[in-house]
Amino acid sequence: MALLPSLSYEYTEREVTDTFRGYNHQLKIDEGEFYDMRNLTSACFPLLSNRKKRGRVRSLTAPGGLLAKEKLAWVDDGKLYLDGTATPLTGLSAGAKQLVSMGAYIVVFPDKKYFNTADPSDRGSLEALYTSTGAVEYSLCRIDGTAYQQPTVSDTAPDSPENAALWIDTSKEKHVLRQWSAAMSEWNEIPTVYTKLRFRSEGELPTLFRCGDGVSISGAGPADVNGEKILCAIGGSEGVLDYIVVTGLLEQAATQTEGSVRIERSVPAMDYVIECQNRLWGCRYGTENGKNLNEIYCCALGDFKNWRQYMGLSTDSWTASVGSDGPWTGAVNYLGCPTFFKENRIHRVAVSSAGAHAVSETVCRGVQEGSAQSIQVVNETLFYKSRSDVCIYQGGFPQSISQPLGDEVYTDAAAGAAGDRYYISMRGADGAYSFFVYDIRHGLWMREDELHAAAFARLGDELYALTADGTLLALLGTEGEREPYIAWEAETGLLTYQHPDRKYVSRFNLRLNMEEGAELSVWLMYDSDGTWVRQGRIRVKGTRTVTLPIRPRRCDHLRMKLVGKGEVRLYSIAKILTYGSDVG
Repeated sequence: MALLPSLSYEYTEREVTDTFRGYNHQLKIDEGEFYDMRNLTSACFPLLSNRKKRGRVRSLTAPGGLLAKEKLAWVDDGKLYLDGTATPLTGLSAGAKQLVSMGAYIVVFPDKKYFNTADPSDRGSLEALYTSTGAVEYSLCRIDGTAYQQPTVSDTAPDSPENAALWIDTSKEKHVLRQWSAAMSEWNEIPTVYTKLRFRSEGELPTLFRCGDGVSISGAGPADVNGEKILCAIGGSEGVLDYIVVTGLLEQAATQTEGSVRIERSVPAMDYVIECQNRLWGCRYGTENGKNLNEIYCCALGDFKNWRQYMGLSTDSWTASVGSDGPWTGAVNYLGCPTFFKENRIHRVAVSSAGAHAVSETVCRGVQEGSAQSIQVVNETLFYKSRSDVCIYQGGFPQSISQPLGDEVYTDAAAGAAGDRYYISMRGADGAYSFFVYDIRHGLWMREDELHAAAFARLGDELYALTADGTLLALLGTEGEREPYIAWEAETGLLTYQHPDRKYVSRFNLRLNMEEGAELSVWLMYDSDGTWVRQGRIRVKGTRTVTLPIRPRRCDHLRMKLVGKGEVRLYSIAKILTYGSDVG
C-alpha cells in the first residue's frame, strides 16, 4: 500500500481593533491608541476620522482680544469691532486685551474703557478726572445741597438759642455740628455733615461723574473735604455753576482762589478681570506707589465704574488682601463663584448678599503662569493647564487628565470649549505649538496640528480661534473660506510581530470608507530602525468602503503609520495571525 505525502496546513486567526481610543504619547499604549497623529477627531467615535475643515473668517492687522456676546467682538489696531464692524470705541492701546462682558456692555482691560452694544453712544472710560480752574466756593449744606443757616462756632453753647439754631462745638478735638431742639431743650448732634463745592466748569462735572460715585478729592482748602468721598449730589449746566456735595464739616463759607481741586474716580490696575453675579471681579499682585499689593477686588453691584464706593451697604465695592505668595495666574466665574488662581493655590470668593464676601484657599495645583487663557468650563467641569499637566476641577481638588500627552513639557496654553470638547493650544519645549482636543464624553485626546491660537470664543455652535498672526478661524467650518482638503496622519505604538505559541502577523487588513478623491498610504517601520517603508497606497474615485491588505516582513516588532488626504473613516484594523515554526 503506497503512502501519499501529507500537506502542511497553516493555521490562522484574526484579531480586530475596531475601537480607536485617540492619542497616547507614552512608551506603552493599548491597541487602538496612536502614539502620534495629525488632524484627526473623535467626532465619529469609535471610528477614526479626520477633523472638519476650518473656515478662514478674516485677517486682523494688530489683534488684541476676542469675545463672544450675541455677536463676535474683537480688538484690532486700537479699535473695538462688533460683528465685523468698527465701533466708535477707538484709541485702545497696543497689546493683549481682556474683553469682559457685563450685560450689554463690553469692558476692555487694561485700557479701562467700555462700550454699550445696545447703545453705541454709551461708551468711554471707567475712570474720570476733573481739575478745577478758577475759584471754588465752599458752603455747609444738607445732603441734597440745600444750604444751612450760618452756625455759631464756639467751644461753649450759645445762650438763648432759637429752635433749629446751629452750633459748631469746638470744645473737643473733633468738632461737631449740633442743632437746638426747643421741645427737648437740648443740643442734638447732627451725625453726618455735608459740604457743597461749586466750580466754574460749564457743565463738565455732571458729564464725568454721577451721584454715588466713589472719588478721591485733593487740593481742597478745607481739610475735611479731602480724601476718599462719596458724591452725595451733583449738578450744574452750561452757564450755571457746577457743584458736588460730599461729607465734611465746614465752619464757615469760603472761596478758594489759589491752587486746584482734583476730583478723581479711579479703577485699580488688575491682572485678571471676570464678571460674576452682576459685578466685575479682579485681582492684583505687585507693587504700586511703593505699596505691596496681593488683593482681590470687586466693583459696586451693577456698576463697573465704581471700585471705591463704600457707603456701608451690601451693594458696595469690596477689597480683600490674601496671604498666599506669588503672582496671580488666572481667574474664572465657576458656577457663580469668583475663582482666582496662582500656580499653587485656588482662591474662591463666597459671594454674600449682605456684602460680607469671604475668600477661601485651597493649596493644590493652580493655573500655570502664562496659561490663563487655558481656563474653560465644559459641561460644568473646569479645565485648565497647570505647571505639570492639564487638570479638571469640580470644586474639591484638581485631577490630571493629561497622562496620554506623555512626558512633553508644555507652556503658554490657550483653550476654548464647544460641545463636549476642550480645545487647547500649547507650546512645547522645542518652541513649536501643538493643538489638542479632549473629548470629555469618551475621555480621550486627539491631536490636530501645530495651530498657535492666542484666544478662543464660542458663538452658538461655532468655536472661533484667533491665531498669533491675526487670522480669525472658525474651527468647525460653519463660516469663512474652508480648507480645500485635510492632510492627516496616524502612527501606532510598537506592534509585536512575533506572538507567543509560534504565532506571527502575516497580514494587516484595513477597512475604510473614503470619499471621492481621498488618498491613503500605509507605511511600516521595522525593528525601530528609523526608516519608514511604504507598504500600500490607495486612491478612490467615488465614495465607497474599501479593504486594504498589508503584508509585513518578518521582524521582532514594527510600527504602522497611516498617511491620508481627504475625507476618511477607519472602521477597523485586523491582524491576521499565522502559526509558524519555533525558528520563525
